[in-house]
Amino acid sequence: MSLPYDRVYNFSAGPGVIPVPVLEEARDNMLNWKGSGVGVMEMSHRGKHYEKIAAAADADCREFFGIPDNYKVLFLQGGASLQFTMLAMNFLNGGSADYLRTGTWGEKAVSAGKLHGTVNLAHDAKGSNYDVAGYDLAQYSDDAKYVHFTMNETIQGVDFLGDPPADGRDWICDMSSCIGSRPFDVSRYAMIYAGAQKNMGPSGVALVLLREDLLERIPEGLPPMLDYKVMVENDWMYNTPNTWGAYVMSLVFRHWIDFGGLESVGKYNDEKAGHIYSAIDESGGFFKVHAQPQNRSRMNISFTLPDEDLTTKFLAESKAAGFHELKGHRSVGGCRASIYNAFPAEGCVALGGFMREFAAGRS
Repeated sequence: MSLPYDRVYNFSAGPGVIPVPVLEEARDNMLNWKGSGVGVMEMSHRGKHYEKIAAAADADCREFFGIPDNYKVLFLQGGASLQFTMLAMNFLNGGSADYLRTGTWGEKAVSAGKLHGTVNLAHDAKGSNYDVAGYDLAQYSDDAKYVHFTMNETIQGVDFLGDPPADGRDWICDMSSCIGSRPFDVSRYAMIYAGAQKNMGPSGVALVLLREDLLERIPEGLPPMLDYKVMVENDWMYNTPNTWGAYVMSLVFRHWIDFGGLESVGKYNDEKAGHIYSAIDESGGFFKVHAQPQNRSRMNISFTLPDEDLTTKFLAESKAAGFHELKGHRSVGGCRASIYNAFPAEGCVALGGFMREFAAGRS
């Protein structure tokens, strides 16, 4: 197999793959952005050149995701993990909220929430090692300030695979590992946040889409860097932001807009995942998916083999064949193929073929 720049099929769960045309454009502008004489990482975030970059990042983000006018777009530092704490400080604030715990990252969000109020575990899938998710599985409370959930659990490969119901609840969603992978309705959510390093760009940036009316609920006296109102008032530049990260994210948004938008990206991802899932399903039980069938992720395919020896051989032989970063997380074991938007379809076809050959040779 031969990929541009001698690259490998990188199944890393994050930071993940970025479209090659985006990397090329970012490289070409690293030393001198559009004749400005300076690179993006060197220019002032208050200067006229970066003002254009920031405006493009906002506009491209809104176009790609179809964001309504009454939502604010923020490019914040600290990744999604900081948002676990920040959202609780701003909106829980000693009250109570419902949390749906369907995986490792949801568990971390619960732990952060408990530091700032009462967390009601409206649904908890920990007993089955997080293999299922569903809005209808939860028992919601009447006084919850919001409902928090993780759309796609990167480690377990479990995805809700659809927007929450339009039931009047304020849904807050960690969409880190599936944002931009298929169409979704922003208006169904009070807030969406996502780390950039899966589907949108480099690590160190969290995208936050925030419905404007939530700003009225934020208490006074929060640390400025952890106050959404401060970030909105300063156009996410209260301090020096991750200027390079927001720039690359803008390029990624534009790349997928030109690809055909969320509808086209969603179909592309369904096809990619299908090549791997079909190899699993046709293996006669040799490979087993961790997630329940109705929750199979299109981004992170976690699967196991019959025993540890076979798993070790599979990882060694697959790496030798050019498939990298397939080792599963210790909490699930086995293997995990992360195939974010920019992961090439031919890599999914190739891995599916390799899996069939591997299973056939040991049946």
